[in-house]
Amino acid sequence: MKVLAVTGYKPMEMGIFKIDDSKIEYVKETIKRRLIPLIEEGLEWILLSGQMGVEIWTGEVILELKEEYDIKVGIFPPFLNQEQRWPEAQQEQYHLLLDSVDFTQPLYQKEYEGAYQFKAKDQWLLDKSDACLILYDEETGGSPGYFLDKAKAYQEKHEYEIYMITPFDIDETVQEMMMEDPAYWLN
Repeated sequence: MKVLAVTGYKPMEMGIFKIDDSKIEYVKETIKRRLIPLIEEGLEWILLSGQMGVEIWTGEVILELKEEYDIKVGIFPPFLNQEQRWPEAQQEQYHLLLDSVDFTQPLYQKEYEGAYQFKAKDQWLLDKSDACLILYDEETGGSPGYFLDKAKAYQEKHEYEIYMITPFDIDETVQEMMMEDPAYWLN
């Protein structure tokens, strides 16, 4: 596998409403721990659409990993100015990420017109990647479910891996990070 598409929840779907919420650290660490073995096995590119939440956090994780690994990240928003209605802090975060990635290009060279742009983005990510990683809870549902459904249908006709990160995986990371702190063992 050389190319991986990554997606998942938007912050509000995870109960995260501040850009500096401490929960983000655990989500990013879980993503990092999932990506490192894939990179060590030959993963070369991460593809993102750049939406708020998991995709932006993944981009930030990749920028950190670039210090140690030869990995590239590309952001392919479905249309121009996808961030224009986002809160200002998330817009700034997005622009910093766009300035730092290896490649970025909107799939449609026009602003939002309709849901067809999101559907086309999902199909483009599937067509251009060898596998996907989705942060999603099938019991809770939410917006990543649309991509997951498309990926499962795509998988029926193509050799395509679907990797998942679940809330259980994040809980496991929280526990591991707590146990890595020497103070944890003093109680």
